[in-house]
Amino acid sequence: MSWSIGILLLVATVIGMEGFAYAAHRWIMHGPGWFLHESHHRPRTGNWELNDLYAAIFAVPSFVMILGGVQLGWWPGFTWIGAGIAAYGAIYFGFHDVIVHRRLPTRYLPKSTYMKRIVQAHRLHHVVETKEGNVSFGFLVAPRPEDLKAELKRRRHAGVRAPKAEAGAFPEK
Repeated sequence: MSWSIGILLLVATVIGMEGFAYAAHRWIMHGPGWFLHESHHRPRTGNWELNDLYAAIFAVPSFVMILGGVQLGWWPGFTWIGAGIAAYGAIYFGFHDVIVHRRLPTRYLPKSTYMKRIVQAHRLHHVVETKEGNVSFGFLVAPRPEDLKAELKRRRHAGVRAPKAEAGAFPEK
């Protein structure tokens, strides 16, 4: 297989993974897989959360395709597709875990309109603590924050986390 076809397969896979990630997040993670994903909508108490298992689960097809394409004599395109899945995972980790959730220390502050939009859309996703009633399930493509806020308002803020009370804000009785 030519390099140009391989690179096209890789790029097409990265683009397609955003659609897959949207569907998996909306209908699996906020559906039957909520038992793992719920930990991501709660304050983390350590370095890890059950939701991190999704990274391992979604890495399996990538690993198998790369192995099959490189070592097992499968169609060479599987190598490029597997690499595209891995590339999306690396991009997702950088945006989601490093930039948005700051699971690794960074001084990066979003300055571009695009980056601010992604970060704000994901934070609006996290104001809802429940399985239902959420907005913004994609990650690299995000609706305008104004539209997400309007949708949350239309839903009467169902499932939205109560604001944290500041220390001393409420006198004890």
